[in-house]
Amino acid sequence: MRILAIDVGTGTQDILLFDSAHPIENALQLIMPSPTQIAAGRIRRATEAGRAVAISGTIAGGGPSHWALEDHLRAGLPAYATHDAAMTFDDDLDAVQRMGVILVSGDEIARLDADHVTLRDLDLAAIRTALAAFDVSRDFDGLALGCLDHGAAPPGYSDRLFRFEHLRRVVEARNDLRAFACLPEEVPDYLTRARSLLASVDVDAPVVFLDTGPAAALGALQDPILGEREEQLVLNLGNMHALCFHLHGTRIVSLYEHHTGEVTAAQLEDFTERLIAGTLPHEDVFGSKGHGVYYAASPVGAQHASPADNATPRSAAPSTVSNAAPLPLIAVTGPQRGKLRGSSLQPYFAVPHGAMMMSGCFGLLQAFAEKHPQFADQILPALRSS
Repeated sequence: MRILAIDVGTGTQDILLFDSAHPIENALQLIMPSPTQIAAGRIRRATEAGRAVAISGTIAGGGPSHWALEDHLRAGLPAYATHDAAMTFDDDLDAVQRMGVILVSGDEIARLDADHVTLRDLDLAAIRTALAAFDVSRDFDGLALGCLDHGAAPPGYSDRLFRFEHLRRVVEARNDLRAFACLPEEVPDYLTRARSLLASVDVDAPVVFLDTGPAAALGALQDPILGEREEQLVLNLGNMHALCFHLHGTRIVSLYEHHTGEVTAAQLEDFTERLIAGTLPHEDVFGSKGHGVYYAASPVGAQHASPADNATPRSAAPSTVSNAAPLPLIAVTGPQRGKLRGSSLQPYFAVPHGAMMMSGCFGLLQAFAEKHPQFADQILPALRSS
C-alpha cells in the first residue's frame, strides 16, 4: 500500500511517500518550500519589477504571502484578488479591502495585465512531476494531509482564541491525540483552510486530515526512547507555531500553543515547567501573543477561556502540584528545535525513524490508520518497526 503524506507548514511542506512493501526508512522524502513561501516569492518578484499582482486560487496558509502582499501595497503597487483567495489574508473581506486589495471575479482577474499568483496548499501536479523526474510511480492508494488552521473566527473575535477553542473542544470530546484526525466529511465548516486543502484532492482515494501540531506529537512518539515512557512532554517548535503537549501516551494532560517567533528560549523553559506543574495561567500565554493554555484535568481552582470570554481569557489558579516533582521526559521536535539546544530543560531531540522533519508525516500515517482501520495492519507495523 502506498500513502502520500503531506504536512503543510509555514516554512516547508514535508512530503513522504509510504510504501508498506519497504522499510519506512526507505520511504521517499521531500522537504520543499511551503506553498505560502512560493507565493510570497512570486509576489515579491512582482514588487521588484514594479508590476501589479493578480491573486487567485483558494484559501491557503498566510504568513509569508500576507507579509509580501503588505510590502507590495506599501510600495504603492496594485493588488487584485478573487474572493476565495482574498480570504487567505483575512476572513473578513472588508478588512482585505482596507489593506488596499481590489476584489474582482475570476473572469475579471484572468484578463488583468499583472503578474498572476495562484494560492493553494496542495499542488499534486507539482508533486507528481517531482516523482516522475526520479522515475518514481505517481500512483498512490491514499492521502494523509495536514496543515494548521486558525479557523474562520466571527468578526471581532480573536483568531488566536478561536483556534485555541477548537483544540479544547476536540480534547473535551475525546481525550486522545488521535481524536484530531478527521475524514473529509468530519472537518468542521469553520476550518476553511483545511476544507480548501481537502477540496484540492484530485483522486478518488481514501483521505484523512490531521492538524500539524498533533501530527508532530504523534510522529515524535514513534521514537522508541520517547514512546516507551508512560509520561512525556512533546514540544513541537514549528517555523510559525509552538505547540506543547503534556502526555500520558496519547492522552493529553495539558497543552499550550504560542508563536515560535514571539517567545524566547527562556520563556519556553518557563512555560513548559509551569505547564507540567499545573501553574501556568492561560493569560500568560495569550497575553504574550500566544494562543492559550488548557488543562484536561483542571488544577485546583483553574479556569479556562471559553467562547463567551472572547478576547479576555480568565486565568488558571495555581494547582497543588509541586514544582519539585520529577519532570517527565521532555522531547523537542520541529525545524526550530535548535531554539532549545543547551536548554535547562535538557530536552531529548526526538528522531522518529531517523527523520525528525518527517515527524508530522509519520503522525499523519498513524491518523490514516486510525480513520481507515481496514488498512491499519499495513501501516502500524511499519510505524512500530524502528
